[in-house]
Amino acid sequence: MTQEELDALMSGDIDDIDGLEDEVVEEESTASSEQEAAALEIADSVAKKEQEIDPDEPAGYSEDTAHHWPLPATDENKMVHQLDDVTKESEEKASEIFDIIENISNNLMEKEEEAQTTIDTLTANVELFTTLSQKFPDVEAFKTSLTQNEEALVAANTIIETMQNSGDEIMSVMDIMQYQDIHRQKIERVINVMRALSKYMNTLFEGRIDDEKRVSSAQHIAGDTHNDVASDDDIEALLAQFGN
Repeated sequence: MTQEELDALMSGDIDDIDGLEDEVVEEESTASSEQEAAALEIADSVAKKEQEIDPDEPAGYSEDTAHHWPLPATDENKMVHQLDDVTKESEEKASEIFDIIENISNNLMEKEEEAQTTIDTLTANVELFTTLSQKFPDVEAFKTSLTQNEEALVAANTIIETMQNSGDEIMSVMDIMQYQDIHRQKIERVINVMRALSKYMNTLFEGRIDDEKRVSSAQHIAGDTHNDVASDDDIEALLAQFGN
């Protein structure tokens, strides 16, 4: 209820209080509906903009920011620097992974040897209790021990088999990891080609005269189709744009 409606109610100009309350409820409902409609419109607009984003474009790239690409030649954006970092970090992480895999493989081999000792013991027990059960068929303890040792022997053999399979899988992982070294070599080959091209281009554009000793270029030559010449300020502004 607004201040004007409250004043009118106090002065007696409004008699139907229920009707006034209905109007207030209706106004609030209308305002709420308008807010919901506005929120839905904003959500639809955001969803459409998200659909328009090209996943193949680099992060932060758009038609409005296209003039900023490629990025400035800083240490973070230099291609060879980044590739060198990739090969270095990749080699370090691969070495760490190989060390972990080797430790796991060594632990499995040690446990396999210990399990084999257990199997030898259980095999001897089975032979012993088999002989005792045959000589003393009425003694149930010998039969029970024979059964327990046979079951333990089967479980131990299963453990040995699982360890051997795990060792084979670890060797397969190490073989797959060899591809990482191949990928590193490919990246290094790309780096070498890029460096060779860079040196070639520098040599190709190399001059006999130092830039400081060169005569300044003429801004206007007779026979030009226009007389518009760039001022020093225009040239500096153009170089600043290339630098950005």
